[in-house]
Amino acid sequence: MKLGQAFKMAVKSILAKKGRSFLTMLGIIIGIASVMTIVATVDGYNRKMMEAFEAQGTNKITVSLSLNSGESGFKKIYDYCMGIEEAIGVTPSAEMEGTIKYGAKTSDTMEWKDRPRVVLGSDQYSLCSSFTVARGRDLCSLDIEKYRQVCVLGARAAKTMFDYADPLYQNLMINGVPFQVVGVYAEKDANSGYSMDSVVVLPYTATRFLPNADNGNSGECVVKVRDSQSINKVLTSLQAYIDSLTQNGERGWGYAWSEQQWQEESNSMLTMISVVLGGIAGISLLVGGIGIMNIMLVTVTERTREIGIRRAIGAERSSIVTQFLVESAMICGVGGIIGIVIGYGGTNLAGKVLFEGMSLYPSPTITLEAFAFSVSLGILFGMYPAIKASGLQPVVALRSE
Repeated sequence: MKLGQAFKMAVKSILAKKGRSFLTMLGIIIGIASVMTIVATVDGYNRKMMEAFEAQGTNKITVSLSLNSGESGFKKIYDYCMGIEEAIGVTPSAEMEGTIKYGAKTSDTMEWKDRPRVVLGSDQYSLCSSFTVARGRDLCSLDIEKYRQVCVLGARAAKTMFDYADPLYQNLMINGVPFQVVGVYAEKDANSGYSMDSVVVLPYTATRFLPNADNGNSGECVVKVRDSQSINKVLTSLQAYIDSLTQNGERGWGYAWSEQQWQEESNSMLTMISVVLGGIAGISLLVGGIGIMNIMLVTVTERTREIGIRRAIGAERSSIVTQFLVESAMICGVGGIIGIVIGYGGTNLAGKVLFEGMSLYPSPTITLEAFAFSVSLGILFGMYPAIKASGLQPVVALRSE
């Protein structure tokens, strides 16, 4: 039998019993759609996480240090990092509670997503956080040394507090203390709710005259490293230094970690979730495959006489096997295509709902793999019925009613 004839007969057989064929495909449809949606959603979450890491800046180490003596943890880390060649920037990363006012506007009456956040930074804050100055200037070392009452705004904070007015050289009242705006950072994180652009960056030394401030003694800081290859070396060195200062907890506490560690842990967690959810979806495919085998066995029984006639006039066993394998593969293939279409809709919906309107679609590779897998499933589970059909004796098959 030619392959073209096998396809024609398979189409005729499927169309003859449309309802049964669709119900047979249902397990494959659900399984393929589920797997594609899961894989694409996890990939979208991973992309969102990577975008967040990149927005915060790469090649960073976060340090937290608190000493029982009351000494400045940041100053200790800053002085130590100045002697490390691979460390190119250090800044505090602590936020402080603050009421920000300009004219009639006050942050106390704003929604959380619009409310600017007061951040304590050094002259290296923009380097460590991957900001670039769009207007005015950045914080400088003299601002730190002279305790100047100046600040630099993120793009969203500038828009929130000043609308379309020019914020440069205007005074913001922070906890009742005036700070002059000397610069505005370029927008870098426009789409997220808790945006990095909603920051008001003050020199960390200016907290000495702010109410309820810690006078710059916070040990929360970020160390910018020259490149990703240097992270482990600097991280090991910093942790050893912290342990020597704290005497393993006797004189305080502290630790250091990198964004790479968070990324690795996140990827590990996502892989585990993907395996578990993929296994659950795989059960649906297994059930669908068993359904294919069951229906093909029923089809063999219904067409026993036809098989007997074909065998009696000289049809080889291989042509019988081909006929039934093509039919089972076509059922699964059509089910796979329907599942892929549903999977595209499901992933797009998941992107809109879970990832703030992100357009999320399965990759072409996943799509091709899903279709190939569905066809392979049909061949695998159609093998036994096909072999059984080809093994029927012509005389016995012809006597069948």
